[in-house]
Amino acid sequence: MSVVIPDEILQASQLSPSEFRQEIALYLFQTDRLTLGYASRLADIPLNAFRQLLKQRNIPLYSYDVEDFELDLKNLHELGRL
Repeated sequence: MSVVIPDEILQASQLSPSEFRQEIALYLFQTDRLTLGYASRLADIPLNAFRQLLKQRNIPLYSYDVEDFELDLKNLHELGRL
C-alpha cells in the first residue's frame, strides 16, 4: 500500500519527506501501534539509527507500566524470591 502526502501538507509541516516519515514512525512506535522493527522500516533508517532517534527524543524503548510491575512482583513471590 502506498500513501500519498500532498505537497501542500508536506510544505505546511516544514519537514523533508524523510523527516515526515520519521515523525510518523516515531508517533506510531510511541503509541504502541508499530514495533521497533516496523517503525524503523517505516522511517527508512537502520534499526540502530532509529534507536538513537528514540533516545534523542527521550522516547523509551520499552514501556513498563504498573501492571507489568505487579505481574513481576507476583511472579517473584510465586518463585519464592521475595
